[in-house]
Amino acid sequence: MKNFFVITNEVKDPQGGFTDRIVTYIENHGGKAVCLKNEKNDFPAQGSFEADCALVLGGDGTLLRAARNLMDGELPLLGINLGSLGYLAEVESAAIEEALDKLLADEFVREERMMLSGRIFAAGGEEERYALNDVVISRCGSLQIVSVRIYVNERFLNDYCADGVIVATPTGSTGYNLSAGGPIVEPSANLLLLTPICPHTLNTRSIVFSPEDEITVEIPWAKDGGRQVVEANFDGSHKITMYTGDRLVIRRADKTTGILRLNTESFLTVLHKKMSDVYEDRK
Repeated sequence: MKNFFVITNEVKDPQGGFTDRIVTYIENHGGKAVCLKNEKNDFPAQGSFEADCALVLGGDGTLLRAARNLMDGELPLLGINLGSLGYLAEVESAAIEEALDKLLADEFVREERMMLSGRIFAAGGEEERYALNDVVISRCGSLQIVSVRIYVNERFLNDYCADGVIVATPTGSTGYNLSAGGPIVEPSANLLLLTPICPHTLNTRSIVFSPEDEITVEIPWAKDGGRQVVEANFDGSHKITMYTGDRLVIRRADKTTGILRLNTESFLTVLHKKMSDVYEDRK
């Protein structure tokens, strides 16, 4: 590949020096690069520049935003980590030239990562959003217990009293799901994870579902009979307020995100290194 979008988190590269370094390297080796802000309206006019992939500079959050912005174009992404810890951003900043050489020589593997579709049914109408990592239903405002009712394939599963619930993809298993005690899943797998957040019971654990399953989260009346107000959060950025009586139907999306892999190491090897890095940082 020769043509690249370069999407930069300006907070993590405030002077643009690292971005300029990448653009210069690509152009000096026969490629072309167009720098973008991580917003849809910053993209070039249709047909003016056809990129082969998007280089996303920042951390996992930057890559998640880029995934949603680019999902209709089927453009693969490569994350370049400018933060402290990134599971999605594979390339560390110190190894950028080696990574660019592999891309320019077409030495990579493309993985298609499962995404989630979440459709909210509320009194004001319907709204659909997408997520690569997870959909989180959590309390809104002051500290309080959230009551949610879960159905799977329209059959009642359980009522949860918790700080919220997470529905995650395998890609998102190392995000909030992991922090909430959920399992880590190989990211190229296809399945759904349901994990309660700080549940107020002793026997509540994560549940793994088939990718064909449909999870419905219903907001009932609070235990004291009051009206509940919660938030549905898609990949940690787009929030939708929900009220008692609203429903959120989550299923596997008909869209995927292409992630480029340059590292031939197995997922378990990479995971071990990430965990070791966290341990060393805390010593």
